[in-house]
Amino acid sequence: MGVVVTRISDPFYAQLVSTVEQSAQERDLLVLVASAGDDPAEGERVLRRMLGRRLDGLIVVAHEEADLSFLQAEIDAGTRVVFVDRPPRGLHADLIAIDNERGAADAVAHLVQAGHRSIACIAHTSGRFTSERRQAGFRQGVRDAGLPARPELIVAVDDDVDVCVEALAELSSLDDPPTALFTTNSRTTKAVLKALRLLDAHPALVGFDDFDLAELMRPPVTTIAQDPWAIGEAAAGLLFDRIAGLEGPERRITLGTRLIVRGSGELPPG
Repeated sequence: MGVVVTRISDPFYAQLVSTVEQSAQERDLLVLVASAGDDPAEGERVLRRMLGRRLDGLIVVAHEEADLSFLQAEIDAGTRVVFVDRPPRGLHADLIAIDNERGAADAVAHLVQAGHRSIACIAHTSGRFTSERRQAGFRQGVRDAGLPARPELIVAVDDDVDVCVEALAELSSLDDPPTALFTTNSRTTKAVLKALRLLDAHPALVGFDDFDLAELMRPPVTTIAQDPWAIGEAAAGLLFDRIAGLEGPERRITLGTRLIVRGSGELPPG
């Protein structure tokens, strides 16, 4: 079987792949792993090369801009495919997803519980599917808390620290600046933490996605964590069911997140 992710160097995907490999070894299956990167054209090329290996099945984290309609012929011919994290463009297929909206809303609720009434969302630009849904969850959390909708408090950035410094400086210049931040993935969280250090700023912060150094920061970083092991087990289990003959329409399995309280999300307004 094959596994294609965007970045095997990403600890989240590395753990997911490890889980899939363990499940496959229990069934005496060999796992071929490839990184597709952030280029949709390269992602398509990687998938086509992987399919040339005569696979029993395939687990894919696809680039959201890649047109994967070519996979329909492979699926019709009997290749089982399960997507993870985001739905494929151009075809209907099994999907293991995360409740991004609920996780983001939970982050807002946690910050509100700590006393914050002005909360900014620092959203990643790469990976539009997850970013948009986490922004939607942020807005829902704001509404649930009875806070006013303030579009100026939602800022999209890449992972460049200088860009984050500029964005945070602009937020701090508002008449009612944010006292807390919600960041929408681990790479953005890390860039924002570096920017905050440069600015000598200390807002409360909750980040979506846990990361290895979160508990070593000062203060340790409160996160909304996905479980890559559970995601990998769900993806592998669904794929093995399909390989074993499970028929029927495509399935969408949505897994929850959990709040890991460490300190940064519990700081009161300054």
